Amino acid sequence: MRRLDDVGTALANFFASGVLALGPTLGPILWQLPATLRFEPGRMARFYAALPRTTGEAAALAQQHDDKLPDDRALTTTEDDRPLRHALEFRSETFCTEESFALMAEHDIACVVADSARRFPMALRRTSDLVYVRLPGDTELYASGYSAAALDHWAERCRAWAGDGDVFVYFDNDAKGFAPHDARALMERLGQSRSTPDQPNPDQP
Repeated sequence: MRRLDDVGTALANFFASGVLALGPTLGPILWQLPATLRFEPGRMARFYAALPRTTGEAAALAQQHDDKLPDDRALTTTEDDRPLRHALEFRSETFCTEESFALMAEHDIACVVADSARRFPMALRRTSDLVYVRLPGDTELYASGYSAAALDHWAERCRAWAGDGDVFVYFDNDAKGFAPHDARALMERLGQSRSTPDQPNPDQP
């Protein structure tokens, strides 16, 4: 609603809403913009500068929450002060410029690689040592699965990216239940497949 202007209180409310309860499992924060939000360098620079870069900074910001989040429901502390990373998923072509990418790199904001079945732009531009990939459907947004060939292709890209930093991949093609299966298939290709502790062993009675 604010289109990234004057977002101090909104950010405080977000970080006070329970995000810090994730502790060491808290990964990158994804900021997703609507297609109607066009790139404006001043607005984006102010937004990037307002983002906390550690969980300690996030906790201090959370303490500025307003009464939309009562004190008894707010979490404004953190046990450890750890780095906090941010990734931006834009949906307007106006962000696909050298000025936009340079501004992301200046503020260490990862440019999200979003495979949205060609509905929105997919920018394969690295602006941080963090790569955040969103895979919401190969041919149909949120609904289609990924073929073996497509998963091989993404696995090859992930291997290349991983040589220079961290890679996070999020499957959002859950409308027909493909997401967990595609995620496991990609993990197997990357040699990261493993069973969960509570998964039953079919060889045991």
